Amino acid sequence: MPFVRIDLWKGRDKGTKKKLIKNVTSAVVESIGCPPEAVQVVIGEVEKENWGLGGAPADEKFPD
Repeated sequence: MPFVRIDLWKGRDKGTKKKLIKNVTSAVVESIGCPPEAVQVVIGEVEKENWGLGGAPADEKFPD
């Protein structure tokens, strides 16, 4: 049973996440030939202040 975890900065809307889940599932099905029902996708949303990038918190590099 394939399991895919995607960590993203917090803030994407439900429709965007739904599209991501659908497209990732399709890619896994096409790549390994499993049924879509077997694919699990988990999206983790992380605050920018909790994400380090290049030695600094992402909220300092990419302020809103």
